[in-house]
Amino acid sequence: MKKKTVVITAGVVAIAAVLAGLAWRTRGEKPMEVRTTDASLQQIVERINATGKIQPRTQVKISADVSARIMRLGVREGDRVEAGQFLVELDREAYLAAVESSQANVRSAESGVTLAHENMLQAERELRRAREIVARGLDSQARLDAADAGFKVESARYEAARGDAARARAALKQSRDSLAKTSIFAPMGGVVTELRRKQGEIAIGSQFQEDVILVISDLSVMEAQLDVDENDIVRITLSDTAEVDVDAMPERKLSGKVYEIASSAKLPAGGAQAAQSQNQKTEFLVKVAVDEPPPELRPGMTAAADIITETRPKALSVPIQCVTVRTLEQLKEDTGKDTDSGSDSSGSAFTADEDGFVQIVFVLQDGKALARQVTTGIQSDRLIEVTSGLQAGETVISGSYRAISRDLHHGGAVRVNNERKDTDKDTDAEQT
Repeated sequence: MKKKTVVITAGVVAIAAVLAGLAWRTRGEKPMEVRTTDASLQQIVERINATGKIQPRTQVKISADVSARIMRLGVREGDRVEAGQFLVELDREAYLAAVESSQANVRSAESGVTLAHENMLQAERELRRAREIVARGLDSQARLDAADAGFKVESARYEAARGDAARARAALKQSRDSLAKTSIFAPMGGVVTELRRKQGEIAIGSQFQEDVILVISDLSVMEAQLDVDENDIVRITLSDTAEVDVDAMPERKLSGKVYEIASSAKLPAGGAQAAQSQNQKTEFLVKVAVDEPPPELRPGMTAAADIITETRPKALSVPIQCVTVRTLEQLKEDTGKDTDSGSDSSGSAFTADEDGFVQIVFVLQDGKALARQVTTGIQSDRLIEVTSGLQAGETVISGSYRAISRDLHHGGAVRVNNERKDTDKDTDAEQT
């Protein structure tokens, strides 16, 4: 089926080409009607359009550090909070019991240290007496050896008891810390933009997985997080200015500056596996800090931005539709000269790019459309900069779009009618 469609399409194109050739021969030297404009020095502002979402520049997700049931919520969504303000209280009973148990263990361990210390002191006294008796010859060396061994044993027991007491105190400290974490306070001032849990639900605790209870956002500093196509990302630099339109506020245009450009592409919704698809669009995240965000600006609002990448105050420019391409073969046929590369009216050679195309504009001279090879620079929505091949004041053909893109021939006769407006499908609608 696909092969059949390709064959039919190729046939239609061939027939159209034959008909166009016949039409050209039958009309002979009848001039083609065109519109013109003059190449002039104008300001060109190059912009890159991108869409995305409005988000706070600073946003904190509040999760529980311990697992427990939510007993009380101190805020509602939309509330403004200050740093240190109470937010959430979790069930304390289990953690309070753990603290009491740890306190009992500490007391027991400290008693064990006291007992071991006394036993060690007693063993030390026994060792001193044994040394005196053996020194006087009143007892054998065996008694001194036994007393020395007993002292070493009791000293080791004392050190072990001290270690047990230190571990008990550490466990008590950990229990108290867990108990303290059953009360959650705001780490920063802002607005509660999300409340994901209700009173009575279980907070799993972030030590196992992310379990966000609420989100606090600083709405005084907002940003537009934009998805920029990979073909445009190389032209964006830090501090580029941007004009931001928010769908929810159509009557207001916001301004901002680019402050962060992603160094790697965004992963698509399907993850790394989806990124391998050839049809997957590659985009990079660009963040634009919004200047003086209005109070009604909210996280998640849809935004579109024009990022201004370059401005040329006096650029030699023509309307974008004036610039088109031809192959060397087309230019050679149009000139009627049997040369290898074709030539324009001045005799200079056309030079094709690696794809075999020559970028040109048609210049009006003596009632004829002459192809002029040009190089171009930046462009706006309406104008494109011409960096070489054209001079200010020269008259170039600006319409119709179909004539420029397909029908005009190098050296062909034309008739200027700048009063005529395009009403058929060869106009800007076809261009887009």
